[in-house]
Amino acid sequence: MYTPTPFRVTDDVRLHELMRDHPFAALVSTDGDELQITHLPFVIDPERAEQGVLLAHMARANPHWRHFDGKREATVIFTGPHAYISPSWYADPHTVPTWNYAAVHAHGRPGIISDKSRARGVLERLVAEHEAPLNPPWTMDKTEPDVDRQLEYIVAFEMEITRLEGKFKFNQNRPHADRQGVIDTLAGNDDPLQRAVAQTMREQLEQND
Repeated sequence: MYTPTPFRVTDDVRLHELMRDHPFAALVSTDGDELQITHLPFVIDPERAEQGVLLAHMARANPHWRHFDGKREATVIFTGPHAYISPSWYADPHTVPTWNYAAVHAHGRPGIISDKSRARGVLERLVAEHEAPLNPPWTMDKTEPDVDRQLEYIVAFEMEITRLEGKFKFNQNRPHADRQGVIDTLAGNDDPLQRAVAQTMREQLEQND
């Protein structure tokens, strides 16, 4: 990923945070000359390896998993908050538009989880994380027999992260006044994604002050 120095993030804790907050990502690998791409929700286990392990599952009917032999390289692309940036929001508008965004690329070699109890554990962890904010949360034991049947139609897998790349492009190359103008504009927007960009930029400004 092309990442100029002002936008580069190497703090694993910060990168893991984005991955947890935006867990729906694109898994990309190659089959010879052909790209295989699948969009999936991921769970990250930060404790199992130096840079963490990603857990997920996909439909058994999807041929993508047949290449998960623990040897072939793959990349999971996570996208965080992003927004169009107009030059009219800068103190000096005599420039061009841009796009602010955060992205993390996690590299590794996916391997299949063949043990049924471990595969079920992947589902339980995914469900627990996303049901936690709900009241009351749904649990898998409410449909126990059906869950066991559905396990036959999915393939669970894990990928130890061997390399993490982080790019947080939020006008760090612009003067303070320009960045503040973008924050003020986006913070007043109805779009929660744009407000999230404003919040990220505000936090970065506070860290630099």
